[in-house]
Amino acid sequence: MNDREAIVLEAFGDGATIEAGVRLPGGASRETWALDVATPGDGRHELILRLDSPGAAPEAGAGLAAEARLMRAAAGAGVPVPRIVACGESYILMTRVPGETIPRKILRDDAYAAARPRLARQCGQALAAIHRMPLSALPPEEGRAGPQDPLLRWREVIDQLGEPHPVFELALRRLAETRPGGGRHTVVHGDFRNGNLIVGPEGVRAVLDWELAHAGDPLEDLGWLCVKAWRFGSPLPVGGFGGYDDLVHAYEEAGGQAVDRASLRWWETFGVLKWGVICVMQTMRHLRGGARSVELAAIGRRVCENEWDLLRLLREGE
Repeated sequence: MNDREAIVLEAFGDGATIEAGVRLPGGASRETWALDVATPGDGRHELILRLDSPGAAPEAGAGLAAEARLMRAAAGAGVPVPRIVACGESYILMTRVPGETIPRKILRDDAYAAARPRLARQCGQALAAIHRMPLSALPPEEGRAGPQDPLLRWREVIDQLGEPHPVFELALRRLAETRPGGGRHTVVHGDFRNGNLIVGPEGVRAVLDWELAHAGDPLEDLGWLCVKAWRFGSPLPVGGFGGYDDLVHAYEEAGGQAVDRASLRWWETFGVLKWGVICVMQTMRHLRGGARSVELAAIGRRVCENEWDLLRLLREGE
C-alpha cells in the first residue's frame, strides 16, 4: 500500500479506493496529485493531495499541517478556498475545485470573458477577508515574531548573492527614504496574485498557495497583486484583469482598511524589487549547480525587465 492509498483509507474508511490518480507538475520537495476516490454506496470524491516527497528538503514557508490550519481559518473568514478533507504533518487532502489557474488563459480565453471585469473586485473582497483572519491562525513562530522589516530582509538577500545590481541598490535606498508609516498588523497571504487563483466563468473560485503567509502590513498583498510581472502582457495594472479603483474600492467596501494610494504604490514598487531579486536567486540556483534547469536559467532574462520597471516606478515617484 502506498502513501496515497493509506491517506485515502484513513480519511474515508475501509472500502475507499483510488480510481484514478495523476501527479501534477511542479514542486521538487512536494508532490501534488489529482485523485478520483470511490467510497461504498457509489460515493465519488474529486480531490487534491499534497504531500512531502520522501527524503526531500522542506520548502520555505509553512509546513503542510500549518498550511491546512491557515486554509481552515481562511474559510472561516469567508475566503474562497478548497475544503480540507484531512491533513497530517506531511500531507493535505482537499477538495478539487474546478477551474483555471493559468494566467494567460484567464486573461485571453473567451471562456473567462465575463469573469475578467469582476476579478479585481473579487480579489479586493478576498483580500479583505484574509486580512481579518486571526493572527493565531499563523504558525506560532510567525505570530510571535511580528512583521519583519521587508527592506532589511531583501537587503540581506542581495548581499548574500554577492553580485552587483545597481538598480536594486537604488530601489532599496529610495524605498527606505519614502517608507510609509506603519499600517495594521494582519495575516498577509504572501503570494496573492494571478496564477495562485482558481477562476471559473463567473470569477474567483479559490485562493491557493498559503505556504508564505506571515504577519505584516496588509498593503503588501495588494501591492504584490499589482506587480507588472503578474499582468502577463496586459496593460491593466491589477493582475492583468482590472484597475486600481476596482481593487481598492472593493477592498474598502468589504471591510479592509482605507488604502492610501501612495502607500499602495510603495508596496507595488517593493514587489517589483522583490520579484527581481527572486529572479536572480532562481538563476543562481542553475548557474551555481544547485538545480540545473532550463526554466531557472530562462528566469534570468526577467531580471532586466524588473530593473526597467523599477526605474520607471522610481522616476514616477520623483
